[in-house]
Amino acid sequence: MNTPLLRSALVASTLMSCQPLPAQTAFPALIPGTAAVRSTLGDASSEKKLEALLQKMTLDEKVGQLVQYSAGQPTGPGTGRTDYDDMIRKGEVGALFNITTAHNINAYQRIAVEQSRLHIPLLFGLDVIHGFRTEFPIPLGLASSWDPELIEQTARVAAREASASGIRWTFSPMVDIARDARWGRITEGSGEDPYLGAAMARAYVRGYQGARLEAIDSIAACAKHYVGYGAAEGGRDYNAVELSEHTLRQFYLPPFHAAVDAGTATLMSAFNSLNGVPASANPFTLKQILRKEWGFQGLVDSDYTAVAELVAHGVANDGSTAARKAFLAGVDMDMVSSLYHENLASLVRSGEVPEAALDEAVRRVLRVKFALGLFEHPYTDETREAAAMLQPESLSLARTAAEQSFVLLKNASFRGGPSILPLSSETRTIALVGPLADDPYDMPGSSSAQGRPEDVLTLRMALTQRVGAERVLYAKGTDILGGSEEQLAEALKAAEQSDVVILALGENAPEMSGEAASRAHLDLPGRQQQLLEKIVTTGKPVVLLLFSGRPLTLPWAFDHVPAVLAAWFPGVQAGPALVRTIFGEANPSGKLVVSWPRSVGQEPLYYNALSTGRPAGEIDLTHPPRSSDEKYTSRYIDEQNTPQFPFGYGLSYTEYRYGNLQMDKTQLSAKALNDELHGGVRTAGKVMTISAEITNTGTRAGTDTVQLYVRLRGTSVAQPVRALRGFQRIALAPGETRKVTFALGAEAFAFWNDQNSFSVEPARVTLWVSPDSSRGSEAAIQITK
Repeated sequence: MNTPLLRSALVASTLMSCQPLPAQTAFPALIPGTAAVRSTLGDASSEKKLEALLQKMTLDEKVGQLVQYSAGQPTGPGTGRTDYDDMIRKGEVGALFNITTAHNINAYQRIAVEQSRLHIPLLFGLDVIHGFRTEFPIPLGLASSWDPELIEQTARVAAREASASGIRWTFSPMVDIARDARWGRITEGSGEDPYLGAAMARAYVRGYQGARLEAIDSIAACAKHYVGYGAAEGGRDYNAVELSEHTLRQFYLPPFHAAVDAGTATLMSAFNSLNGVPASANPFTLKQILRKEWGFQGLVDSDYTAVAELVAHGVANDGSTAARKAFLAGVDMDMVSSLYHENLASLVRSGEVPEAALDEAVRRVLRVKFALGLFEHPYTDETREAAAMLQPESLSLARTAAEQSFVLLKNASFRGGPSILPLSSETRTIALVGPLADDPYDMPGSSSAQGRPEDVLTLRMALTQRVGAERVLYAKGTDILGGSEEQLAEALKAAEQSDVVILALGENAPEMSGEAASRAHLDLPGRQQQLLEKIVTTGKPVVLLLFSGRPLTLPWAFDHVPAVLAAWFPGVQAGPALVRTIFGEANPSGKLVVSWPRSVGQEPLYYNALSTGRPAGEIDLTHPPRSSDEKYTSRYIDEQNTPQFPFGYGLSYTEYRYGNLQMDKTQLSAKALNDELHGGVRTAGKVMTISAEITNTGTRAGTDTVQLYVRLRGTSVAQPVRALRGFQRIALAPGETRKVTFALGAEAFAFWNDQNSFSVEPARVTLWVSPDSSRGSEAAIQITK
């Protein structure tokens, strides 16, 4: 490790503040600082109270603060314990989760506050991933909006609803970089890019925690899963991870660093091993990077039984060793496994764990509880609970979020006519077909907290309300898995009698999406492909709506279906949002945050890859190699290298033209840029600007996300062929032109070099202002010594 701690601290000062940003802001590159978390946790008054309390605690009571159990519906293997009441009275439990009502939470809290010796309140948590009762689109869909302000607003609603039920801690946001669509938990994150992922991480933390954690409607955020979980080998959940330190720092750590900078109160260690060391027993990531380099003052929680799983990983042969290794590596709280409860006190008595280290972990737990105001206000006002749920403005936001999450992947003409979408309001008869057309259970997606099927407005409900039941011919067609010939025949009959067919196909949730839902095949499950092909053969125009927690490999559909919309799992307002989009009342503006594969054999697939010594370049890869020049390159012999759709891609009902690219500089000095990064020399965060003019050339108003990419050549470490360094969402009326300007700081050109130092080096730089990662207007600058 060659990066001086002082350098990291100085680099840290360059990131943006934690204030909410408008949707049209260009986000700076990620070099997070630590001031925000220090201001969130540990003010002088609470620290004094904390120390006084710590002095009164027995060894067993200290250990108790580091013990956490699931007292509600388990989400994995557990300990079988049910004696929570007695343990709480003895001060042997610090936190509970999976309890979902204010009444039940208050009942447990009264035992802790009124019947335990020191009256220390419990901390109650839950997986509030993309909404509590008001379920928003899955995080992968929310990120497809490219709108951090929107995500902050959805997290704020989730915080208000969850806190009204007594939950003051969410195990969210998941900020893992995910480059492999086979991994089921890709659904819970913000995709493959660290810059965009960092912007979303900050937004979630701001939304959950609000202006101050002590407010009754704020909840503590928990950035997870630290770290590298999204790089699980084979895309298989819980699997091992191998990452170089450079790749770890350049791509996988930035969103976590952003969450720390935004003030996240807690962080969760991951299930996976990282380069042979389990993430929940890894002092390099948990102490060196998180504590020493970033200055994180908050609480580190293990994932569900991750401490006990050190035995299965093979780094511990018994529970005592597992507890010791996890604790000394930097895991403060043991989720569910009970190994801290059973072993930590004896480890302290034997001298294997210093009591000073135990005291520091207890401080971190108590610090979060003081910051949340639990000592002053331990109970939840049960009269607030019902009124906080499903507020009209929350449902309106859910519909807006769903509309902005949709990504229009294809919108071709049908038999020489105009583009098939949006549908005319005068369309007479619509066949609505597919297992997800009227499915209130899957629309919220996986990890749906307290979302209920009765809260969901399905596509069938909304379409019938929009055009009338007499104009909608509904047929399920098949089940997601299974199905019958009778269902298929009914669907074909409906299609033949219609003017247009809307097909609602995809996965179900959570069985095929989310945790423990990795897939080796990414096509349509069950008989849905057969249904799709039969419907297309009727000769009717088809609109395909894809519901999924990941990209699906559907080359036949993209070749034969004129209109395809990625709807993800859109939440409680799925139906109204889809109907408004289908009929053009809402114009799609979503952009992919993952590269969409042509086949599963391309995975892992991501845009910000390195070049090779033998890049395919301009070779036509649509056919097998026909010469040695075509063969001996980095390619497949039976598939293209390129994705079906690139990162950043998304169509609209209008068209945009990019032009007039301008820069205010063509040369920069590496020394001056490094002075800014490391020496405290500031230029108001700007060393150069680049701009382009964007014109709406169509006939409809629309919103486009303008993206800025950078490539560096001639550096000590090979850099990606493109790397996102800015984005802006802009709304344009028909015919309107707007100049979009990106102000770049030194961090836009910095990277982790061959000495593990975050620095700028002399380089030849290419910049693109573009609508996605595969094209755009191009310019070049030189970074000199």
